[in-house]
Amino acid sequence: MKNISILGSTGSIGTQTLEVVRSHPDQFRVVALSGGENLDRLREQIKIFFPKVVSVKTKELAEKLKSEVDSRISIVYGEEGFIEVATHPDVDFVVSAVVGSIGLKPTIEAIKAGKQIGLANKETLVSAGHIVMDLAKKKQVPILPIDSEHSAIFQSLNGEKKEQVRRIILTASGGSFRDKSREELKNVSVEDALKHPNWSMGAKITIDSATMMNKGLEIIEAHWLFDMPFDKIDVMIHPESIIHSMVEYIDKAIIAQLGTPDMKIPIQYALSYPDRFELKQEPLDLTTIGSLHFEKPDFSRFPSLKMAYECGKEGGTMPTVLNAANEEIVAAFLSGKIPFIEIESYIEKVLEKHHKIKNPNFEEITEADQWARRMVRSFIK
Repeated sequence: MKNISILGSTGSIGTQTLEVVRSHPDQFRVVALSGGENLDRLREQIKIFFPKVVSVKTKELAEKLKSEVDSRISIVYGEEGFIEVATHPDVDFVVSAVVGSIGLKPTIEAIKAGKQIGLANKETLVSAGHIVMDLAKKKQVPILPIDSEHSAIFQSLNGEKKEQVRRIILTASGGSFRDKSREELKNVSVEDALKHPNWSMGAKITIDSATMMNKGLEIIEAHWLFDMPFDKIDVMIHPESIIHSMVEYIDKAIIAQLGTPDMKIPIQYALSYPDRFELKQEPLDLTTIGSLHFEKPDFSRFPSLKMAYECGKEGGTMPTVLNAANEEIVAAFLSGKIPFIEIESYIEKVLEKHHKIKNPNFEEITEADQWARRMVRSFIK
């Protein structure tokens, strides 16, 4: 029996993780949940899984929830509550499913506490990959990827020698606007941007997919997860989202992981590793799909990819600033403050003004993150 806590239990990855847990009651038990502000969904989860501790965003929400649930459940809040969920002594495995750099500190604390990590929060490695991976190595804590692309690479590397890898290839759907030119993007709406053709994801990740910033962040995440130089990480647009990523070896053999576009597959694999459990869904039938398509991404069409490569290679606080600026700017787009076409140009403005710190500590990472957010707010105001 594996005891699990979930950071971000009410979001897309969190709710699908709980679906996996519920389908294998003899394998997994939920000990702790962090659910932010969505009390309606959190109440349902508490009723089904009866965790020992639940964290919400504010004291007011905690008091409200405490009056509505069994008194044996500890209700906590804020950053301290978040960390309590991540480090609970009964927990073996922490699913980091919260969106954004807010997931960094609780993930670090979970590693310090010796918990295995199932990582869906790519911003943790983008913002502070050197700190997180060094700490995980020191504590001998495995970090298992939950992103479908990184799970595919992880599976394609199994049993192979890293020094014999020629390159890893991240596949990308191309997002909601993959067939539109930049000229055609000038008048797209928030509703248009949120209509992803393949995946069901949260709003922020769906917008990142449309700009391809999501793939840019995954490039940086892959660099840290697999200790791979950036010149050995490629991106390929694959509209069907059937091949989730590939690894090419020096003998030119390519190993790929295929599957339907369903996040429960990589979630369950991270939870069950090194075993595989039955997953009740329709199997992939390539004969009904008929054909698969691939193309190289155009950096002039998707400037976020170019920025991610450049920031990743520069290192230091540049990826931190890239991520924080993107989070703030996407939030501004979702609230109607800026048009979609201007997302990348705002990020570029912030990056141009940043003075990089070469080997930042946690406090310097935090300050760079906050500086980038202040810059975005000043530009948009």
